[in-house]
Amino acid sequence: LASYECIFACQAITGGKVVIEVYFFGFHIHQETHDLCEETSCPITVGNFVLSHNQVLPGFTPPGSYKLKMTLSGSGIKQLTCISFDFKISFGASESSVSDSRSAHQVYI
Repeated sequence: LASYECIFACQAITGGKVVIEVYFFGFHIHQETHDLCEETSCPITVGNFVLSHNQVLPGFTPPGSYKLKMTLSGSGIKQLTCISFDFKISFGASESSVSDSRSAHQVYI
């Protein structure tokens, strides 16, 4: 599962964290925290930048409706932005597939 977000920074960002939360049919099932500078190059200068994150799903991931919520915070700033999107996991005849219901996200911070 990959997430790519096009983001615009109104001020330089020297560090922070990315919190990723996953919900299954509305129930919180997973959370992890990453260093912002490991997800994108720091310092982040004013203007557009891309945040990319790949996630390997467990060997068995139940089919159904999921929501991914990604919150970015900066050094000394409680929350820069919050991005969320819904996706579904379904089983085909011999393989599983992941589809998301989002289009390209553009977020301003």
